[in-house]
Amino acid sequence: MSFAKLPGHTNIQLRRGDHVTNDATTTAVETGEYADVNGINLYYETHGSGRPIILLHGGLMSGEMFGPVLPALAEQHQVITVDLQGHGRTADIDRPIDIRLMADDIVALIDHLGLEKPDVVGYSLGGGVALFTAVKHPEKVRKLVCAAAHVRRDAIPAEMLAQQAQVNAAAAEFMKDTPMYELYQRVAPRPEDFGRLLDKVGESMSKDFDVSEEVRTLQVPTLIVAADADMAPPSHYVEIFNLLDGGLRDGGWMGEGRPQGGHALAVLPGLTHYNLGTSPLFAAVTLDFLDPGGES
Repeated sequence: MSFAKLPGHTNIQLRRGDHVTNDATTTAVETGEYADVNGINLYYETHGSGRPIILLHGGLMSGEMFGPVLPALAEQHQVITVDLQGHGRTADIDRPIDIRLMADDIVALIDHLGLEKPDVVGYSLGGGVALFTAVKHPEKVRKLVCAAAHVRRDAIPAEMLAQQAQVNAAAAEFMKDTPMYELYQRVAPRPEDFGRLLDKVGESMSKDFDVSEEVRTLQVPTLIVAADADMAPPSHYVEIFNLLDGGLRDGGWMGEGRPQGGHALAVLPGLTHYNLGTSPLFAAVTLDFLDPGGES
């Protein structure tokens, strides 16, 4: 799926394995852990308590991108943020950056932690990983939230495809002033691998794909989330909802015309692909979908 720019960053220096959330009044440090699963040493952090949510970040980011929305998500849930292959504090391994393979990592982590059907929430690249976690292993997932992730490469405009074609190791020098580079240099086990990550992400984005048929097979209640000015137009996310039998008829007074699988669509106003994942609106619609009526 797509990748995005990191919405913000901090100049606080961290020890590897530590995570800092900082606002005007409080600073909290939480120590993450590593799970040796599926051939990868996967970094994750656990926040809060309650029914578990696995939270997956966008490309060239890490789990700490969700800092602005973690307090809301973790108020009544155990939120497990994961650094995906080659991102953040998880070192790369000898395989492509592929959402299907990373989905297997998440399933292995679910088993490693002994979680009973967690909700899986993913943004951008993480949305694609979350999608395939639910597609390949529906028995492991209670509900799915797939945010800012398009399901056909040609759904995004040609100028964006041209920008993605420039993502490779040669771009590393030009990215040294970006939050993505700063994050990687600060937390990655091998900071010198940034160019390698760019090569792999660029190669992944260069491949044509259409996973519409896989979307049709989803067996778990799914919320599709998009910004009203996302990387793909709102009509594309309506198309995804249509694949799930949504938006094809009047919903009815009692909701009898809604999709039978419990699927839903949220197009969030005033947002873009790059700030959706840190928006309070994203947290609000996610929690409303996962916990209708405020029950958790």
